[in-house]
Amino acid sequence: MPNLTRSPPLNKSISLSETDMDKITQFSAPLEDVINITQRDNKRRRVADECMDSVSTDLRTIVREELLKLIAPLQLQQSESQNCTLQEIKEIKETNKHIQNSMDFLVEQNKEYRTKINELEVESKKNRDYINILESKLEDAQISYRKTNFELKNVPKLKLETKQDLVEIVTNLSKTVDCAISKNDIKDIYRVRGNNPEKKNTPIVVETNSAILKAEFLKKVKSFNMQRQNKLCAKHLGFKTQEDTPIFVSEHLTAKGTRLHFLARDLTKSKGYKFCWTAYGRVFVRKDENSPIINIKTEEQIQRLFQDI
Repeated sequence: MPNLTRSPPLNKSISLSETDMDKITQFSAPLEDVINITQRDNKRRRVADECMDSVSTDLRTIVREELLKLIAPLQLQQSESQNCTLQEIKEIKETNKHIQNSMDFLVEQNKEYRTKINELEVESKKNRDYINILESKLEDAQISYRKTNFELKNVPKLKLETKQDLVEIVTNLSKTVDCAISKNDIKDIYRVRGNNPEKKNTPIVVETNSAILKAEFLKKVKSFNMQRQNKLCAKHLGFKTQEDTPIFVSEHLTAKGTRLHFLARDLTKSKGYKFCWTAYGRVFVRKDENSPIINIKTEEQIQRLFQDI
């Protein structure tokens, strides 16, 4: 690395020589005048700066005041809007509080109603079960009351028909089927009044003195119809007119039993059951000779049999 030689520092205390002073005297103004000129320029610059600062301050003040004038209405409007919004929020909170209280009340009320409904459903089920028991007992009582009765259906109605005429019809029929029934065997006899006045051949109800006699009579009627091609008709009851009117003999069923017998016959036709009959006021069906006998008690039971494959 080469050796570097530093230059000697400038001596600030060096004064001007007489030769230099002479040169300055020849070519420049006096030193006091130069100093004065410099001071006056500095004073003028400071005055100008102070004027600019004053103008800048005044301008900022004016701008600030104008901005405040513009912002003040906006601030007022914003404040009013904020107050309005706060009021609306307060009202919404109050409304929500009322709604929540109402919902709580409705929830509690719904729980009470649900409890009451459950209690009513339980009570209703008990009542239905009790009603079914009563209906079953009533049905049994009606069946027991009718256990000695049988019906003659589609028998032509005579003019001025009397009970004696009805008794003669039954006695003539009993002779035909070879099961003698006398007047003394008949406890009561009457023709049912129909709801349709145009239907004249309403059933004849015969009440005998013995359930055994009734059962034997029905057995003879069934045997008569099975052994002969010509089934029972009006001439077998002693009629001289409308002799070929078919006659049907059956048990005196209750209204419920009649309905069940009708549905059971429909079941035998639709599902291929071979047997459908009534005995002692009750309805029975059987699929075939090897199937169990089914005692039909309710319509729901028939519906289940319809659904069976």
